[in-house]
Amino acid sequence: MRQDKPPELLEVRGEVIIYKADFEKFNQRRNEAGEELFANPRNMAAGSLRQLDSKITASRPLRFFAYGVGQQEGASFSSHFETMEYLKLSGFRISEYLRKFDKPDDVEKYFDKILSQRESLQYDIDGVVIKINSYDQQDIAGILSRSPRWAVAWKFLAVQKTTTVEDIIVQVGRTGVLTPVAVLKPVQVGGVIVSRATLHNEQEVQRKDIRVGDTVLVQRAGDVIPEVVMVIAEKRTGHEKKFVMPDRCPVCGSKVERIGDEVAIRCTSLYCRAQLVEKIFHFASRSAMDIEGLGYKTSEEFIDKEFIKTVADIYLLYMKKDEILTLEGWGEKSIQNLLDAIEGSKSRELYRIIYALGIFDVGENTAHLLADHFGSIEQLMQTGEGEISKIHGIGPVVAHSVYKFFNDKINVDIINLLKKYGVKFPEEVRKVKSGPLKDKVFVLTGALESFTRPEAQILIESLGGKITSSVSKKTDYVVVGADPGSKADKANALGVKMLNETEFKKLIGV
Repeated sequence: MRQDKPPELLEVRGEVIIYKADFEKFNQRRNEAGEELFANPRNMAAGSLRQLDSKITASRPLRFFAYGVGQQEGASFSSHFETMEYLKLSGFRISEYLRKFDKPDDVEKYFDKILSQRESLQYDIDGVVIKINSYDQQDIAGILSRSPRWAVAWKFLAVQKTTTVEDIIVQVGRTGVLTPVAVLKPVQVGGVIVSRATLHNEQEVQRKDIRVGDTVLVQRAGDVIPEVVMVIAEKRTGHEKKFVMPDRCPVCGSKVERIGDEVAIRCTSLYCRAQLVEKIFHFASRSAMDIEGLGYKTSEEFIDKEFIKTVADIYLLYMKKDEILTLEGWGEKSIQNLLDAIEGSKSRELYRIIYALGIFDVGENTAHLLADHFGSIEQLMQTGEGEISKIHGIGPVVAHSVYKFFNDKINVDIINLLKKYGVKFPEEVRKVKSGPLKDKVFVLTGALESFTRPEAQILIESLGGKITSSVSKKTDYVVVGADPGSKADKANALGVKMLNETEFKKLIGV
């Protein structure tokens, strides 16, 4: 590749990270300013990139590391190493640990070397990516979409540490589910202080026989989520206490129950404060109504002050402006930003409003299906359970949850209040039942780069295709993205045609 003639087009791909030292300094400044601290560099980097205000993103200590190229015009490379050298000469930052080897044994030795240096590196890593260097040889090896046969991520074993369970508390989520959480003696795991770990449910606590006072082995699943791996039973003293799930909600005192064969135990109260905090937080989340500034702590504060009693009260916060001004950390600008975000949320798509309502078992995909099929909130609210269950991709369990939600007077009253306070419930027009993909059955697996899963589903269905969750002989196409699961293997075994993202986009004409 000639260096004196830049290519007409070169798409550079990479990863944004934060150095550990930069993270500590940034958190120190936030601590001095009395602001909430970030949990770890990974979460901070991801959150910074998702900011709607680019000035906030620019203020964060982010660094871009190039790891390859995508679309290119006027450029030609014969190997990965040549590509990376070109990017380095062009001014892009690349990994200083990039190496080229001729023998597999040397690769293994280098892996061990990096593993030994892991804790002393400037940034967190969870493994080493190994690639065939020659692009010609990569083509021979082939790919399954973005899960290539010519590359593998050799992951480190999760860092595990021992600590003690000081208590087991119970948290309540927005759907009323009670979740046991281990309160741990703080321990550093992979550069992060871990003091809590979810225990998921009562059965999981019993299966691992986790007791208050136990010495346990903990790790961060995927180097992110703290989990208790196992109890070190030989260290028991006999003073440990078994966990018993409470028969009443630890927040509101209402009775709890297990519905049918569910593992989950739920609070039965519609007025539980813990559920309200979670519901407000969910309603305002990015994938739902996207009300920036109405986070978890703010939701708690406004509920405590009785500014918010239902999600509809969010749209009356402008009436509480003077009272909010008296609260610590709030000023004219921050309040106005929040009020502007609330006003902007009044014009969201129908599927996002349905998702924001927090109907049990209704995620983004299901919300899309409901919006596309019924076209209006009124039509959905007037439909029977049996009709809902006939929708392709929605089963009887979800249909029952939807029907039950819209036949609860409290929920209907809240929807009417949302309308009264200015939230627009638009009518959808995406009801195409025929098209070039008519009656073709698709399964999606792995992460797509150009679309979210709901967006890909909408495109397929708008062209007449159908989406299913499992691969069978009746499946026409399996669209394979990054890090596909077992669905890709099953498709291969059944001889079902698989499409990578480029092939999928060509098929749908994008």
